[in-house]
Amino acid sequence: MNLFAGEVRAGLSKPRKELPSKYLYDELGSALFDAITALPEYGLTRADRRLLYRLAGDLPRDFSCVAEFGSGSGSKTRPVLTALAPETYFPIDVSSAALDRCLHELCGLARIQAIEASYLDGLDQVNRARGARPLLVLFLGSTIGNFDSPCRDIFLRQVRARLRPADAMLIGVDLMKPVETMIDAYADPTGVTGAFNLNLLGRINRELGGDFKLHAFAHQAIYNEDERRIEMHLRSRIDQSITIAAADFRCSFHADETIWTESSHKFEADEIPEIARAAGFASEAQWIDEEWPFAENLWRAA
Repeated sequence: MNLFAGEVRAGLSKPRKELPSKYLYDELGSALFDAITALPEYGLTRADRRLLYRLAGDLPRDFSCVAEFGSGSGSKTRPVLTALAPETYFPIDVSSAALDRCLHELCGLARIQAIEASYLDGLDQVNRARGARPLLVLFLGSTIGNFDSPCRDIFLRQVRARLRPADAMLIGVDLMKPVETMIDAYADPTGVTGAFNLNLLGRINRELGGDFKLHAFAHQAIYNEDERRIEMHLRSRIDQSITIAAADFRCSFHADETIWTESSHKFEADEIPEIARAAGFASEAQWIDEEWPFAENLWRAA
């Protein structure tokens, strides 16, 4: 049984069914997410891009290598690479299609060594390739918000353990805003986010021999006030059973039961330096977009 099948089986066996959000990003899922970033309701990516153009000139010039977690197509990374002119850029992504687009998008700005891997495995490969050169890790967008609090803190400490004192991380964090605004960003009226979410079931069908009927599930976005996060779910419209051949697995759903597919935690700007400190970083700078409350933060490995 491959890793994908094993994690799908484990997630759907839980009392509250869930699937890892990383599997949203196959070739089709990555293309749908790129479409989401252009939606008027989803201001996060535009805020991220505005800040990157604004802050690029203020970044320290001592990084000869730049790595990026979840680079996607690399379109947001251009101002950073243009300003820093690094020797090598290491985009890290689980999607080979996204890495191909990234190579095309950023060709000529640095020597590009694409790494198809998870974040930490990719960073291990970067460390083997960079030698003694100082490194800036980019973690743009708001992906850190997809981690729950304990996992986030563990992940950040694991990143810090792989960095040297001269290294740093530029990390994006989405900030609190009116609930209606946050819900609209994850449940757009055109249905693109719904298609993105439902494609996870389609991917299970295509790659693992599942028999999900996509029309029997509905996309749902809710705000969990206690956890300060938007949750994406797939809600079963009916009582039904599904089989996943590659996972040797069968499970049942009752009407309105959901599969939890992604969380996006929101933060206050003044709590971010403490998150950095707890993980072993020193917070050097913070830039905030006021149009869509969002923060870019430069953390130095302490």
